[in-house]
Order: sequence, then structure tokens, then C-alpha cells
Amino acid sequence: MIYLDNAATTKTAPEVIEAMLPYFGEQYGNPSAIYSLGSAAKKAVNQAKRAIAAAIGAKQEEIYFTSGGTEADNWALKCAAEAYQEKGKHLITTRIEHHAVLHTCAWLEKKGFEVTYLPVNEEGLVDLEELKAAIRPDTILISVMFANNEIGTIEPVAEIGAVAREHGILFHTDAVQAFGQLPLDVEELRIDLLSASGHKVNGPKGIGFLYVRSGLKLGSFFHGGAQERNRRAGTENVPGIVGLEAAAERAMRLMEEKTKKVSGLRDYLIRKIEAEIPYCRLNGHRTKRLPGNVNFSFSFVEGESVLIMLDMKGICASSGSACTSGALDPSHVLLALGRSHEEAHGSLRMTLSEENTREELDYVVESLVEILRKLREMSPLYEDFLKRGGAYVQ
Repeated sequence: MIYLDNAATTKTAPEVIEAMLPYFGEQYGNPSAIYSLGSAAKKAVNQAKRAIAAAIGAKQEEIYFTSGGTEADNWALKCAAEAYQEKGKHLITTRIEHHAVLHTCAWLEKKGFEVTYLPVNEEGLVDLEELKAAIRPDTILISVMFANNEIGTIEPVAEIGAVAREHGILFHTDAVQAFGQLPLDVEELRIDLLSASGHKVNGPKGIGFLYVRSGLKLGSFFHGGAQERNRRAGTENVPGIVGLEAAAERAMRLMEEKTKKVSGLRDYLIRKIEAEIPYCRLNGHRTKRLPGNVNFSFSFVEGESVLIMLDMKGICASSGSACTSGALDPSHVLLALGRSHEEAHGSLRMTLSEENTREELDYVVESLVEILRKLREMSPLYEDFLKRGGAYVQ
């Protein structure tokens, strides 16, 4: 199997599994208990907070564990909107956010909040002047993702943070795809709220965190017990938290080396596809993109058909976000870039890891050449293109 869907999830690293195992067995205590077995679990949770805080330039008390990025996004937006609604009820986000943000914004609109959805350019970048123009006296929150999960484009987060801070507006960023892959300092970037997830960085599924800058009056999202300093009820997922710590430390340690290797593989794959496959278009910014992200639109074909045929050849990829897998609608991200419905339906996302090789990528491109030739020969869109004078390519 050749796995090229690391934006959807990553393989849990062996050292992460090893770190978690004791907390399923001999160290199974509840962190809220006052006896020694519980105290050992509590110590592990606090140690994980220190490690994760250090990874993003934060303080230990600013880290709150969640079930993943989706919960962290929901918590940040819903509770910030509720806490600051006396100042205003206007939020700003973008048209290319993950659905965890977009659907939360839609829910807030039903509750009487107003949301401005900023457009992006054809490479997926937010225009800072358009952001500034969207700010109103009643704007209380700006939410812009650090890097897009589909096209890999990295947003100008530092500049957005500066604009938000200058206007006294909270800034939230969904950093699920960026955490562990890109250098990240919440103080330097002027981030007030940040969401991240463990399973994107070779950690376990079902664990993530929300960074909340000290002094913010963010309320509880879950109600019940007094865990997480009365802000997030529920018994802590100690094995997951320990796994997230191990994954974060691993990601920080390997970041420079991994980025160099994976971005090299990414650029190799992009060049090879553009050289060997006609009628294709790279989606996202060519250089301001995540190290392992490769997203193309292939004309005259359906992305789902390409995926099925790749799977038959032992290749795992996706046509967009894993959270919308199986959806018939075209990618909202690609439509926001100005792509046509046909281009959006013909998209393929391949996200690489340090375990991939050039030999694997050679096989992937060889397979794509064969698959696309077969699909285009059956495509009425391609037939119509040829009738209108287009060039047939074998």
C-alpha cells in the first residue's frame, strides 16, 4: 500500500503507542482522584500540558485538552461569541475554512450573530486589505485557518494577528494542519485562540487541544465536573493526552528534517505530474503551502472515479477533506478559488509523509497516467472537447 492521505490522518508513531500503553494498564487512575494512582495520572496530564505549551510558545495554564480539532473549533467560536456579545455580534472568517468552523458560524448566525465570509484569491490567500475593510465596530472575533486542509495554502497568520490585535479583536486560528508541521509561536503571531489535533501529527485519534490566551473570559463548552479548571467537564483521556504529548515532542524534534524531505517529495511529485499529465491544474499556492500537500484538478474526469481506480492499485489518496468524504457536492474550497464545478469534481489531494519515496511517487504518476487515459476515453466531456478542436493526448 502507498499511503498518500496524511492530511486525513497519520499513522500513530511507535514511540507514541509505547508512551500511551502504561495508562491503559498499571497507571489507569482518574486524574481527579486524590490517592496516589490518581495523582500519577494528574502528573502525566500536567506534564503533557507543559510540553504542548512549550511547542507553541504558550503557558501551561493556557492549554485545554479536547476530543480533537472539531471540538476545539466549536468551543472557541461558540463560547467566544457568547462571552463577548455585549461588545458586538459580528464575526469574520473565510470561505475556505474547515466545516468545523463554517458550520459553527452558520449555527451562530441562527442565534443572531452576523458573519462575514472573506473571499480568497485563486491561490487561496486572504487579502489583508479586504480583511481590514470587513472590520466593524461590533466585530468581536476573526477566525482564519493557519493552513488549508485541502489545498495546503498557508495564510498570512502573523499579519492577520497584528490586524486583530490593533483593533482589539480576538483572533482564532484552526491550526489542525499546521501544528507539528510548521513553526508556531502564539505570542509572536498574536493568536488568542488556537485549535489543534493529535492524529494529524502521528498521535492518537480522539485527542486535541485548545489554546486560550490568559485573561480571555471564555466559558465552558461541556458542563458537568470541574475538570480542566472548570472549563471542560469530563474525565480526562489520559492515554490520549500522553500520546499527544509524545507526538508533539516527536514532531518538534523532527520538524526541520521532515520538512526538508517531505517538501522535496512534494515538489518532485508536482513537477512530475505537470510534465507527464496533460490538462491538469495545481490547486493552492505553489510555494506558500504545507510541506506534504499536492492537490490537482484533472479535466474531463471525476475525482471519485480516480480514487477508486487508485485504490485498486494500492494507492490511498482523497478528493478533498476527509470530513466530507462521500459528499456529492464539489469542494467549497476549490469553488472559492474560482474553480468551475467540473474542475472541483476532478480534484485529487495527495498528502505525503517522510515514509514515502520517489519510487512510490513514480508508480503513482505512472498509475495516474493510465487511469486518466482510460477515464478520459470514456468521458463525454473529453469527447466534446476534442470535437471543439482540442488536442487529443495519448
